[in-house]
Amino acid sequence: MVIKSSDVHWTKTRERLAVVLQRIEESWEPAPEESARVLEARARELAREPEIQNASADQVEVVEFLLAYERYGIATSHVREIYPLVALTPLPGAPSFVLGIANVRGEIVSVVDLKRFFDLPEKGLTNLNQLIVVRNSDMELGILADEVLGVRTIGLDGLQPPLPTMTGIRAEYLSGITDDRLAILDIENILGDRKIVAGK
Repeated sequence: MVIKSSDVHWTKTRERLAVVLQRIEESWEPAPEESARVLEARARELAREPEIQNASADQVEVVEFLLAYERYGIATSHVREIYPLVALTPLPGAPSFVLGIANVRGEIVSVVDLKRFFDLPEKGLTNLNQLIVVRNSDMELGILADEVLGVRTIGLDGLQPPLPTMTGIRAEYLSGITDDRLAILDIENILGDRKIVAGK
């Protein structure tokens, strides 16, 4: 008997073939050694340390500002806000670097002049003076800036040790210097200094 192509129901044949293949796949079990190999590979993959996809851990965002014509930076993670210095109440008997206290959105904040604390050249107060409110887990204070220049991201691997000309108290509180001479302040050291705490 000759079967013509027109007599074959191809759709039903494909459906039956698919059912047979599915049953074969469901009934197939890998050899024990193959199962062990697959499970071991999966375990290694799950235990593998995740790869870092970007360099964000090697960078820090800083607020850049001027102090006596020198550029400084503070990590934004320590900056609560930047506020125009509108009014300042002096504190009699306080150290010379503690200018007084200011009301910042209903909160009283001590204002510190880092130029005096670092023994930098004086520059008179102007309308551009800004208060950078910094904090850590223990305290909060306002740092007076001659002018806030903006926010930028810097690479930590590009930081250099403080320059020999930046010795004494300034070098003690610097995390490092960028290639374009931006001095990054170590706010944790500043806020932890006994002189700052006593003058607060």
